Amino acid sequence: MRFLLLAGLFVLSLFGAQLFRLQALDSSAVASAALKSRLSIVAVPALRGDITAFNGSVLATSIERRSVTVDQTAVPSYKKKVNGVRRTVGVAGAVADLAPILGKPEAEISTALTGVRRFGYVAKDISVSDWRKVRALGIPGIYSEPTTRRSYPTAASAASLVGWVRGDGTAGGGLELLFNKQLQGKPGESTFERSRDGRVIPTGDQQITPAVPGHDVQLTINSDLQWFAQNSIAQKVNETRALSGTVVVMNARTAQLAAVASYPTFDPGNIAKAGSSLKNNAFEEAFEPGSIAKVMTAAAALQEGVATPATPVVVPNRLPRAGQSFRDSHDHGVERLTFAGVIAQSSNIGTMMVGEKIPAPTLERYFRAFGVGRSTGIHFPGETPGIFARSQDWSDSQRFTVMYGQGLAVNAIQAAGVFQTIANEGLRVPPTLVAGTQNADGTRTPTPPRTPVRVISTSTATTLSQMLEFVVGDGGTARQAKIPGYRVAGKTGTADRVGENGRYSGKTASFIGFAPADKPEFVVAVILQNPIRGYFGGATAGPVFKDVMTYALQEFGIPPTGTPSPVMKLKTEDAPASADKAEAALKAGSGLKPPTSSR
Repeated sequence: MRFLLLAGLFVLSLFGAQLFRLQALDSSAVASAALKSRLSIVAVPALRGDITAFNGSVLATSIERRSVTVDQTAVPSYKKKVNGVRRTVGVAGAVADLAPILGKPEAEISTALTGVRRFGYVAKDISVSDWRKVRALGIPGIYSEPTTRRSYPTAASAASLVGWVRGDGTAGGGLELLFNKQLQGKPGESTFERSRDGRVIPTGDQQITPAVPGHDVQLTINSDLQWFAQNSIAQKVNETRALSGTVVVMNARTAQLAAVASYPTFDPGNIAKAGSSLKNNAFEEAFEPGSIAKVMTAAAALQEGVATPATPVVVPNRLPRAGQSFRDSHDHGVERLTFAGVIAQSSNIGTMMVGEKIPAPTLERYFRAFGVGRSTGIHFPGETPGIFARSQDWSDSQRFTVMYGQGLAVNAIQAAGVFQTIANEGLRVPPTLVAGTQNADGTRTPTPPRTPVRVISTSTATTLSQMLEFVVGDGGTARQAKIPGYRVAGKTGTADRVGENGRYSGKTASFIGFAPADKPEFVVAVILQNPIRGYFGGATAGPVFKDVMTYALQEFGIPPTGTPSPVMKLKTEDAPASADKAEAALKAGSGLKPPTSSR
């Protein structure tokens, strides 16, 4: 009997334990499951960082927006006061109230609100103020998701540089793509409890993991100068009916880019209509530099002791080399020039006659030291390093055409960098486009300064700079680039242009220079691709250089030049009567030195 009693008590204890588990433990699980069913989790997008100009102007920013969502099962219980009486107006009432706020047809909103789906979109990308109006209606089942929209206050003036963000928030190109990791930030998450009718329970369970905003990126660009450069090149492209145009403004000492303008441009807020204008020509387009490359040949000649500015160069109308007959841009009689005159008048033949005294490997070394054939180091999306073969791979004719800028290709940033090196007393500084970044708490990380590399001596750079002043003088090819009150040094370029089919088609016209020549502050490069109405660099690109450089000097308060221009002879006294005698005179008494060994 006692055994049966104990057994009964044991069984009852098991039932009691099970009852306790069901009432206590399982009730907790049930409650937890019920709570979980009432919780809503909404992703909180990170606010993308701003892209700003050096002077503080915002080039790209993100605006908080909202997407309106719906639980269709809750909308029919919508109540509101009608003639002072609170009544159920349901879907029809919600449609009537939402349509004027969202700016959508009532039929479209009715479709979005009607049904049994627990989640759907009513409207996307509305303003925060419009969402507040929607929320104030108190329609059950109507919620919102936070989102953002990218805005570009300067629109097209810096579009090809800044880039764009697609509708889904992913970076599409330009600096938006290059610095996407820093700009995008880290998304957060918001968890909150809703009642059965879909309303947020104020005292319910809420958890918020805040989003971390992206870093701001500050450029070296001056927004006012960028705007002016963009308008200037747009006007000239339209005036000359050119295919495209580019302006680069670079600080002569630091190589910081103050403006990078490319035309045609596009609206970064409407990429669908952009077409091929999405490309940034300054970084992504390689072109044969033409006569602007003569400054590198001249630098090598001066540095290697092959010539001085006063070296006589007797220039025939034709020069037979490598089985070809080379000529200048125009027919002429025998011209008796100095080397300074060769550069001022942009003589292909004169440049070849001096340049052939430099061994090909030595010439290649100077070109590469100036930055030809290598990346700028900015790593802009789609950037081309240009084309520059090794000297041992040059053809017989390329040995000569390289000297005056054909048989190689550069981008506009590289080309500007050549003149920055000369303006900076022979020190090449890799270009910089970003001044620094700043995180959400205001901590700024500046871009480390670039290390300068000596390419030519200070004396060679000074001499070459003085020679380049005569290019804009009365005897030069770019009189239109003169700026009253300032000494200007520069070089024109007019080259055959390689078309998309790989064949020469049209011209590339350019002018690159710096000012004030006696104390350089800025380098300005102007490139026009395939201009129809005029194609010589001095006549087409020169005036744009003048306008942009004048604006830059005034914008930054650079005083007029205080020293006189140099005095150099561009011509010698007597000219031989024929091309044969001209070359004989060159060999016999020109003062040209024999080739120096490659170092």
